[in-house]
Amino acid sequence: MNKSPRDQEKSAFTLIELLVVIAIIGILMSLLFPAVGAAIDAAKKAQAKNDVTQLATAITAYYTEYGKLPPDQDTVGYSPSSDKTFDAASNGIVGILMGTLTNNNPRQIVFLEVSDVSTKKGKSGLKGGNFIDPWGNIYQIILDYDYNNSLDITPGADTSAGGTGAKETVRKTVGVFNISSSSTKSTDSNSYRHVVKSWN
Repeated sequence: MNKSPRDQEKSAFTLIELLVVIAIIGILMSLLFPAVGAAIDAAKKAQAKNDVTQLATAITAYYTEYGKLPPDQDTVGYSPSSDKTFDAASNGIVGILMGTLTNNNPRQIVFLEVSDVSTKKGKSGLKGGNFIDPWGNIYQIILDYDYNNSLDITPGADTSAGGTGAKETVRKTVGVFNISSSSTKSTDSNSYRHVVKSWN
């Protein structure tokens, strides 16, 4: 049976109906974007927490093996005597832990494995010789070189760069953290919402 022209008109979408459907899809997408962003941020924080824990564990394993904390440079006889904070760079402690620098790891034990992420965005690993977090900032290491089991740590202490200026004393020998700011640096504490610490 053939449809009359009137029946064919009823089965077609009107412009208003099409615009309503597009508007509904737009509203649903706008509700979805914050959830996706939060999920990505949570995944990055989980990766950063894994990294700082892995790095702290590698340093502790080095300490167990050699009876001393690794120095931040691969120089024979170099022995720091007070707590020190430094970047996790592959030409220093990370290289020693990876077994690529041998002056302070003569047995070439691999305590830490870090992949190269030079070409990947949003991934942590070695980039430009530094161990970076998922936001592209270098991990920080603080070691208790005076062996009093106490670290004065200041993640985000540089208020000019958006830090909170907060300090904390930790009863640890090894501390690893990041100073990962949000894309818009400001002087309020929200700009350091991505700080991840090995001791928490």
